[in-house]
Order: sequence, then C-alpha cells, then structure tokens
Amino acid sequence: MAFLLSFAALVPLNNLGHYVQWHFLEISVANLMVIVLMIITFVVALLAPFPGRRRRKENR
Repeated sequence: MAFLLSFAALVPLNNLGHYVQWHFLEISVANLMVIVLMIITFVVALLAPFPGRRRRKENR
C-alpha cells in the first residue's frame, strides 16, 4: 500500500492535462499514449511466434 502512495506522488495531479488537437480531433496526451501502447501491443502479439509452433514443425 505504501508503494502505491509513493508512486502516486510522482505524477502531479493538480495541473490541467495537455491536449493534442488535429482538425476536429482533440485528445489528451495520456489517452493518446494508452492508445499507442495498445496498438503496439496488438502488433507485437500478431508478429510474435506462437510458443508451440517450432516444436510442431520439428516433429513432422
């Protein structure tokens, strides 16, 4: 519990958020980072080989 409280002190929450605006789209930087990390995770999951794939090819 003390670890979580010390971690929360690293991020100042009393400031306004930063926003990125592009034409009609306005999104906070924090939400944009979450979306980018989700896309990166999805692409890595698609490109990473399955664990059992190599063993199955060797047995054939």
